Amino acid sequence: MAPRQHAASRRRSRSAQRASARRARAPIGAGERRELVRNRLIESRLTPNAISLTGFVLNVVAAALVWERLFFLGGLAFVIGSIMDTLDGRYSRMSGKGTPFGAFLDSTLDRIEEGIVLTAVAGYFALHGNRAAAAAVVVAVLASLMVSYTRARAEALGVECKVGIATRPVRVVILSIGLLFAKGASLGNFELLEPAVFVLAALSVITVAQRIAHVRRQLSV
Repeated sequence: MAPRQHAASRRRSRSAQRASARRARAPIGAGERRELVRNRLIESRLTPNAISLTGFVLNVVAAALVWERLFFLGGLAFVIGSIMDTLDGRYSRMSGKGTPFGAFLDSTLDRIEEGIVLTAVAGYFALHGNRAAAAAVVVAVLASLMVSYTRARAEALGVECKVGIATRPVRVVILSIGLLFAKGASLGNFELLEPAVFVLAALSVITVAQRIAHVRRQLSV
């Protein structure tokens, strides 16, 4: 009986090894691939702050390219840098590596990045004597800062305040379109930077008004 039992045990062992080999050769599904990438990122030394700082550097590069009138390249750098700004928060929640200082750094860099690119755009219009567009950029910068400030102050009062038409993703899209389709850019003979600036300023001002009205309603209840 013992030899038979040993033989059966060996056969089961070989069957288990073959099944394991088949599973290893089997194609990995999309969900499994995402889980694998997620685990590898979490185990890596990548931190949310590193992603935030990378986005900041790309936006500084975008501002420098806009100043040199390389609008298409500046637009690409701005788009990629802005994507990095959205990924840092998600990665922070996913990996559990987030810290209070990281959240503070992320919010601070977001404001700087938007302002520095718009400052370069304002400089371009000012150099070309387009005072109206330069003034619109200044309004857009101030209003975008107020959009963030009204949310922060509302949340300090215990009121959630994410309302408004020109949230940061919307502002990023508008400015990206303006840069990628600016005069001299490689996406055709368009001039959308100036209209984009006026739209950005108007929608940002409207958003500030929407948030003020929203907070007033919530605190009056």
